[in-house]
Amino acid sequence: MRKILYSLAIIPLLFSCETKQSVDLIVTNANVYTVDNAFAKAESFAIKDGKFIAVGTSNDITEKYEAAETIDATGKTVLPGLIDGHCHFYGLGQNLQIADLVGTESYDEVIAKVSAFAKENPDATVLRGRGWDQNDWAVKEFPTKDKLDALFPDVPVVLERVDGHAYLVNQKALDLASIDASTKVSGGEVVLVDGKVTGVLIDTPQTLVDAVLPQPSTAESAQVLLEAQELCFSYGLTTVNDAGLNKNIVELIDSLQQAGSLQMRVYAMLSNNEENLDHYLTTGKVKTDRLNVRSIKVYGDGALGSRGATMREAYSDKDGHFGAMITPSEEMNDLAKRIAAADFQMNTHAIGDSANVVVLRAYEKVLASKTDPRWKVEHAQIVSREDFDVFSEKILPSVQPTHATSDMYWAEDRVGAERIKGAYAYKDLLNQSGIVILGTDFPVEQVSPFYTFYASVARKDLKQYPEGGYQMENALTREETLKGMTIWAAYSNFEEDEKGSIETGKFADFIIMDEDIMTVEEDKIPNLKVAATYVDGVKVYQQ
Repeated sequence: MRKILYSLAIIPLLFSCETKQSVDLIVTNANVYTVDNAFAKAESFAIKDGKFIAVGTSNDITEKYEAAETIDATGKTVLPGLIDGHCHFYGLGQNLQIADLVGTESYDEVIAKVSAFAKENPDATVLRGRGWDQNDWAVKEFPTKDKLDALFPDVPVVLERVDGHAYLVNQKALDLASIDASTKVSGGEVVLVDGKVTGVLIDTPQTLVDAVLPQPSTAESAQVLLEAQELCFSYGLTTVNDAGLNKNIVELIDSLQQAGSLQMRVYAMLSNNEENLDHYLTTGKVKTDRLNVRSIKVYGDGALGSRGATMREAYSDKDGHFGAMITPSEEMNDLAKRIAAADFQMNTHAIGDSANVVVLRAYEKVLASKTDPRWKVEHAQIVSREDFDVFSEKILPSVQPTHATSDMYWAEDRVGAERIKGAYAYKDLLNQSGIVILGTDFPVEQVSPFYTFYASVARKDLKQYPEGGYQMENALTREETLKGMTIWAAYSNFEEDEKGSIETGKFADFIIMDEDIMTVEEDKIPNLKVAATYVDGVKVYQQ
């Protein structure tokens, strides 16, 4: 009898062991922010075939599942893989291979860096650099090409301003592009002083130079993408919204992803050119697990730092200057109709208050009959008070908080005390649309999403300036900020059912942090580190 009872007692234990489901990976003992609808927390999750199949307590998961690998997170914070809502992923990779001019404090320092780069690359057929910002110099006027002409008479030199909306080029580059004082181009400016070309090209004239420069090979472009991926994974980014790609680079991304070498997920905003429009608006959207092509990136105007942003009234620091529309109002309206007819998303760069109203009105007209378009205004930087109410569930703001903390030193000089009240107004935009998408705009700003997080909640730069924060009425909470970098960004990409939170059925993209971003002291946020990054449940970065 005792043997029978003993046998009956162990049957449930045997049954329990036999019914455990095999999975690929279990993470236990973690501080998990799921970023689901309830913003719930968890301790553990199980992953199979690249997706989360269960989320819960450590006991629940380990009792029901057994894994080939189990990670004890030892209480560390786990977040969904981060999404950069607006960046230049391919451009970042390109920038890693040219002269880095970010943080230069004078034009002489720019010259020194370019000269050093030229010595390190004696066979270069073009000398390129990016990152100068005259607003950071003691002399805040645009530089001129004279020193470049003297040092580099025979090699074209192209130095891109930090925002990407101005070039400083030498005479050799001007000659190749057939640019002189008589050159007229709509949507920008060939800057002249006393009737002479200075070498500064703002917005559209930059394309004349681009057209005559040698293009990278496919192998070089592939290397650029892989280098950008490595850097982005180290910051916990698992999806990037690349704001402006051409067909050949989109196809290269797809081929690298299919081959398994490019594991980064890419939401590709197609550059607004006829090749892209003719092809994709005719053949339709492209969607794989790692690539989403359904959006057109349009430039409304230029940048505030180079005074290319289009304002309703003249710049406060330059009489009679209003900036320039890169895409005029009539063309904007026609584009919006064409894009809407193909059921694509339109994402338009708008900095100045005039550009924002042109974009908003164009959107408003064509979206009246659309039920769920999710069109975006990229930057939405300076918006007149009467135009905020045009933002809605159909028209979403995509913003970059570090722009506020980079520009705050001089932005009011550009636009004056009244207009600055409608600038970098992220809380106001959130209240209108119900969501706000956050990005870095790298390489315009630094890659780190933790700088974005800090600028969003503290409204300070890395010097912890200003004390008390900048225009704090428009600061976001930590929860809102995390959503803007995960689930809200995914929603804006029509991908909320597959990423942006740690929930059953979604891609197993997650990161393990060194500290809890939701509770750590505010001034420590910029220095937070990613311990590990996972895509599809596979480790792609380890600190």
